Amino acid sequence: MRANLDRRNALHPAVAVLCLCMPTLWNGCGRSQPPDIAADIAGIRAVDNHAHPVRAGEGDREFDALPVDNMEPASDPVYLRPGAPGILEAWRALFGYSYSDLRPEHARGLPPLKRRAIEREGDGYPAWVLDRMGVETMLANRVSMGRGIQPPRFRWVPYADALLFPLDNSHLAARNSDRKAFFADEDILLRRYLREAGMTSLPASLGEYLTRVVTPTLEAQRHGGAVAEKFEAAYLRALDFDPADGATAAKVYTRYRAKGTPPDDQYKLLQDFVFRHIAKECGRLGMAVHIHTMAGAGSYFEVRGANPLLLESVLNDPALRKTNFVMLHGGWPFTREITALLEKPNAYLDYSSQSLLLPPATLAATLREWLEWVPEKVMFATDAYPYSDEMGWEESGWIAAHRAREALALALTAMLRDGEISRDRALQLARLVLRDNARKLYGL
Repeated sequence: MRANLDRRNALHPAVAVLCLCMPTLWNGCGRSQPPDIAADIAGIRAVDNHAHPVRAGEGDREFDALPVDNMEPASDPVYLRPGAPGILEAWRALFGYSYSDLRPEHARGLPPLKRRAIEREGDGYPAWVLDRMGVETMLANRVSMGRGIQPPRFRWVPYADALLFPLDNSHLAARNSDRKAFFADEDILLRRYLREAGMTSLPASLGEYLTRVVTPTLEAQRHGGAVAEKFEAAYLRALDFDPADGATAAKVYTRYRAKGTPPDDQYKLLQDFVFRHIAKECGRLGMAVHIHTMAGAGSYFEVRGANPLLLESVLNDPALRKTNFVMLHGGWPFTREITALLEKPNAYLDYSSQSLLLPPATLAATLREWLEWVPEKVMFATDAYPYSDEMGWEESGWIAAHRAREALALALTAMLRDGEISRDRALQLARLVLRDNARKLYGL
């Protein structure tokens, strides 16, 4: 069951099965056979809107500002458990794994196969993985880029969360063990941004912090090739970035800059003000703003705080209409709520992570709703991530890319079946989702 997407006419096995089964399903309903679109979809080279590629063989930890591999135990989704569906097929397609099972005595042969591929491909290894995923360009959500993860195949999306939390975060970190680890990571990243801005400590005023640290950091990242800024804020606080008065925010900053822990409500006001400043600057610099909108990793994640409807005041702010916002992961479980937000002129979404964690048939139903509403705002993505030794960014990316295509084929075929679209329109929609919407948004 190999899938070699270097050859554009190659079909992923699940899509091939779909192609074979559809005529039977249609004829059983007494209707004419639908056009075969799965093969065309399999051959479209995609733009992956969100992923975390890893530099091979370097002990790389910059694939995430908030790595989720040191959290308290949680109930893992089925598709992330050991031996999850798709892993075997990914090992075969990527590394030539020859067994038909994942028995430990057989699985021990995978690391040598992977090392062999890394040594053979060298700096070209990450791009080699993209070829097998059927991906032309991947937006790399990383603290920094590095060897083998460079344009034009990879485009940078750095992190902006640390800039929201310049004061004493000890009270926020005390909420639970996950946030304790996360705020420690954010403090480290903020100090890095301060050093890169030529500062050894926080400036005396909020105005100076914005002009001497925040804006220069964004400008430097844009100059370094960034096409967007990423917020993982839902892991740290809710997404209700409300309008905030600058003078009041400045007082909070000045009072607590040197010592003391700000009360949560006052600190939130400062965070809200800085977030909108960053969003406005991203619009000026031609960068999009990426925001995590989905239930997240860990047993302490506050799901309601990731509801994309909390972003409505941001999307409605006239001062931010020049900034494009991409709601990553499609808002699951708030997929219907996020659909309505697509009417906002600067609102976009991708279905990263859903393409890995949900069966194609489940995802297809959501995709169909989005495509029936505002299809020009929907983008393919994988959220390729190094979840474990068994499922690295390579395997998770390969699985997600193939499930994403299968779900898209199912959604478009259902629309064809119901007479909503023609075959030409179906293929146009497929190209929009898989590549054209992202290419237009980022000017690729």
